[in-house]
Amino acid sequence: MRRTVVGKRRGVTDGIRVVVVGAGFSGLAAALALTRAGAEVRVLEARDRVGGRVLTRWLPDGTQLDLGAQWIGPTQDRMYALVAEHGLVTFASAALGAPTLLWAGQRRAGPPAQAGRVLGLLDEYAARLDPDAPWQAPEAAQWDRTILGGWLRATAGDGDTADYLGRLLAGGLLATGADEVSLLQLLFYLRSAGGTGPLLGMAGGAQQDRIVGGPSALAERMALALPPGTLTLATPVRSIEQTIDRVTAWTDTGRVDGDAVVVALAPALAGRIRYDPPLPALRDGLTQRMPMGSALKVHAVYPEPFWRADGLSGVSTSSAGPLTETVDNSTPTSPLGVLTGFSYSVDAAALREMSSDERRRCLLDAFACVVGPRARDPVDLVEYDWSAEEWTRGCFCGGLTPGTWGTYGPRLRASVGRVHWAGTETATRWTGYLEGAVRAGERAAAQVLSG
Repeated sequence: MRRTVVGKRRGVTDGIRVVVVGAGFSGLAAALALTRAGAEVRVLEARDRVGGRVLTRWLPDGTQLDLGAQWIGPTQDRMYALVAEHGLVTFASAALGAPTLLWAGQRRAGPPAQAGRVLGLLDEYAARLDPDAPWQAPEAAQWDRTILGGWLRATAGDGDTADYLGRLLAGGLLATGADEVSLLQLLFYLRSAGGTGPLLGMAGGAQQDRIVGGPSALAERMALALPPGTLTLATPVRSIEQTIDRVTAWTDTGRVDGDAVVVALAPALAGRIRYDPPLPALRDGLTQRMPMGSALKVHAVYPEPFWRADGLSGVSTSSAGPLTETVDNSTPTSPLGVLTGFSYSVDAAALREMSSDERRRCLLDAFACVVGPRARDPVDLVEYDWSAEEWTRGCFCGGLTPGTWGTYGPRLRASVGRVHWAGTETATRWTGYLEGAVRAGERAAAQVLSG
């Protein structure tokens, strides 16, 4: 590989050529860092758009609906810096009124005291991890063999509390079921963001702010900041070949050569690319053991956010039912009210198996449980299923299966010859979030530039 010399002046290299696979936030961040260092970059994106797991749809009146990732919050410094750098602004997430907790079908003011005790214990455990190497913690092997759902049932004290916390943590954070994930996977996720408080909070937490125009607007501006000719859309990479002096990405229309490649995809998707020579067994095994989460996101649109007049925020969590959580996703510049719900794991699978009419009735009944019967009469209902999207196949992110962190975790960020890995799954801070994606892309760029 051509050596890269990074001097005091920004952008000093000896002409290194880099192929970036994927134009989500991680790929765009890597490409920007590389081009600013003087590298010659080609970005190949399978979709006909940039942004990866973000997608903004506009209603006829101009109301913004974010169908994928949408929030940023305190300590997500790289995202706030990018928003400012590219001339965008944020607005605070709507949270006017009281939140709703549905507990075993009944409303209650808040979860029982033992729920807070369990969250505190999880934060205590997570603090023992090194986010760069969580498998090295003395308890890591035991935590990785421990299924989160079983641990919650043994620790929470009653089934309703265990079910609620499982939905809130495994579902709301990892888009999976509590019986599908290890305790270590959750603890790593908590550690990467600073604990349950930052992850679960609205104001002061990860759901604090949204971007005017949506994250899609930021991705588009990042793409425009690249040199002309850098980005090629609708061009999936089918295979990657390494030789002694170059790497080649093969597409349906030809080849793109470089000195290095950054694969900025979730491991599950990176594993669908053919590699020549084949990936080492443990790296390939990683791609087989890091499935994507399973989430459905649905927006119910109303003439106004009527729940506010009843003193409700539209923010809810539930210990049972098709929707684990809801938020008020209305925007300050639109009179419309938008109530957004999230369904995960087996609940999402059950919704997918329904007819469209059955699913609509089920979802609107669930919204009505949160804000009242007027929720059954929206002017629009917009669903988006990332698991059905060809170049995503799930959201929010991928997570290692139980018992695999010690063997496969060290392969997440380790380069394979000229092939480097990005994507939010490889982040050690704010993994699973846009912030993690950006940090991972910049870290992969730094690996390439270090030679």
